[in-house]
Amino acid sequence: MTGELHEAKRPVSAMLAGPYGHPFHPMLVAVPIGAWVASMVFDLASRFASDPGFLAEGSKWLIAIGVLGALAAAMAGFLDLFAIPAGTPAFRTGLLHMGLNLVITAAYAAGFLWRQTGPAGTEAVTAAGEVALGPLLLSAGSLALLVVSGYLGGKLAYRYGVRVADEATQAGGFRR
Repeated sequence: MTGELHEAKRPVSAMLAGPYGHPFHPMLVAVPIGAWVASMVFDLASRFASDPGFLAEGSKWLIAIGVLGALAAAMAGFLDLFAIPAGTPAFRTGLLHMGLNLVITAAYAAGFLWRQTGPAGTEAVTAAGEVALGPLLLSAGSLALLVVSGYLGGKLAYRYGVRVADEATQAGGFRR
């Protein structure tokens, strides 16, 4: 059992997932998180700006950048998930984290398409040029789910130590 837990912290492929103790997935998630938070700021600002068109357009492209960044982060995240022994609390948490992230990414991709082409009978931007309420609420709901998923990702790294240094290595940082 101890060896199995120790192995869960080692990468499936250091070349693809990052070296031991420095996984790529947590580094890559900064792109979608930053892009999607910034898109929400742009969405909200578009409702208060005198000329909101550039904010609505910027938000749409930030969403696209976030979706592409999420796909890159997901590839590294899949490799991290494969290192966790199945049936463990860490594996179940990882599956929930992955599932939420897939839903969130799909919602943002749908939001981008809505803003790009717009479903029949709905507008993504008001006549004044601000982001309409529908796309804004979709982004807000997706961002709320992202907070939950981020909490789970933190639990994987900080509570379960997935892809983080083993206990003996961690102890070295606390010796005088």
